[in-house]
Amino acid sequence: MSVFHLDVLTAEQTMLSVDADALVATTVEGEVGILPGHVPLVALLAPGELRVTTGKEVQFLAVSGGFLQVVGHEVVVLADACERADEIDVDRAEDARRRAEAFLQAGAAEADSTVAEAALRRAIVRLGVAERYQRRRWQRSAGRDSGER
Repeated sequence: MSVFHLDVLTAEQTMLSVDADALVATTVEGEVGILPGHVPLVALLAPGELRVTTGKEVQFLAVSGGFLQVVGHEVVVLADACERADEIDVDRAEDARRRAEAFLQAGAAEADSTVAEAALRRAIVRLGVAERYQRRRWQRSAGRDSGER
């Protein structure tokens, strides 16, 4: 099977640079799957999950938004912020979720509520990515790898 080269970049660092078999990303229009030979594409990323498949390994990353570009056998993700699933601080993400929910329930001004809604979406994405990563890790350790992605 052929592969494509994937770079996941933030302003601060290169988060991932691999030859990948597949990428699933969350765009503002929904999930998009990228396989080798994909047509050229530029898409706006929504806060969501990146699932990168290399061989039998699947890596999970949480992004807070950004851009995705596919040109030839090169895919570049320019993320506003990005975290690997195994680096997500679940307690911190849960605290951020609770703070954003409390702020929204307090009836903040419209501009403030837009910021709180964005913070809530980011926290929910981070928690979801961490949960899927932990579940997959547990399945593998228990010999129950179901192939879920």
